[in-house]
Amino acid sequence: MGRGIQNPLVGQTSWGRGISPLVRRGSSSTSSQAPEVALTCERYPVRRLPFSTVSEEDLATFERIIPRRVITDPEELEASNVDWLRTMRGCSKVLLKPRTSEEVSHILRYCHEKNLAVNTQGGNTGLVGGSVPVFDEIILSTALMNQVVSFQDISGILVCQAGCILEELSLYVEERDFIMPLDLGAKGSCHIGGNLATNAGGLRFLRYGSLRGTVLGLEVVLADGTILNCLTSLRKDNTGYDLKQLFIGSEGTLGVITAVSILCPPKPRAVNVAFLGCPGFAEVLQTFSTCKRMLGEILSAYEFMDAECMQLVRQHLHLTSPVQESPFYVLVETSGSKVEHDAEKLSSFLEHALGLRPGD
Repeated sequence: MGRGIQNPLVGQTSWGRGISPLVRRGSSSTSSQAPEVALTCERYPVRRLPFSTVSEEDLATFERIIPRRVITDPEELEASNVDWLRTMRGCSKVLLKPRTSEEVSHILRYCHEKNLAVNTQGGNTGLVGGSVPVFDEIILSTALMNQVVSFQDISGILVCQAGCILEELSLYVEERDFIMPLDLGAKGSCHIGGNLATNAGGLRFLRYGSLRGTVLGLEVVLADGTILNCLTSLRKDNTGYDLKQLFIGSEGTLGVITAVSILCPPKPRAVNVAFLGCPGFAEVLQTFSTCKRMLGEILSAYEFMDAECMQLVRQHLHLTSPVQESPFYVLVETSGSKVEHDAEKLSSFLEHALGLRPGD
């Protein structure tokens, strides 16, 4: 064995039932052992803008719009006020749970008229505090907007509400021999609307690109309650301005995404995974270049971690490395339609990688 890539571990898996996440991500929650998180507005030099505060009259109006889905109990609000990492904390006094775009429209129109600040929240899996309020903003949750509207078996076009959980959508389309173009560690609790609002990249970016290319249409409610219906399922649409692109990655600053039309790729028939050790970061880059050149169209994912990450896995998850210790590690995934063809290409790549030398 040369001085390049070390001891690869190669395996086969079926899409959607392969290597399961080591930790199931979820929304923030409290426990009797967890210390209370300090308020964000007290930790950082932020200034509350001149918005109104929620009154009893406002709560009564919300109750008329969405009966029995207005949450004011402090214990129930706790999980929505604190981010997943438990580093950010808002002090919202009300959580609203609409089920339809029309209900979102009524809520935002009223808030706009009354000068009430709103913080939209999906699965609350973000790591930078963007999904929780800074002050006492009203939390507008999309958790109950979780219905699949339609799915076209021939084209693979899925139309669903923004509150659908990514993993549940994945299972839904996989039963129909398709996959979601997005996959990430928080899939068990993140919402597709939040994925779009943050323009999430995910593990399949290398193969299927960004959400900007796979999202065909959006339905969005603007701050004044206007419903913007750009929910087309037409792939080749060259009419006018592509308004949906303004909202992908806008993080709720321009409007609330309530529904999405997204193109799902066919489900691969063959999936292979290889895990390799690298002596340096230069070899990580070199291996990536070799992957693209030798694996071509079947390369679906390329992830790397360093020795410190592996140490954390051993320490906290009590797992051992499947390959010998190295400064860096890479995981290569291929997916395609022909088992023999893909296995042959991966084997050729591994034979080449094992003989790599710095500068080759």
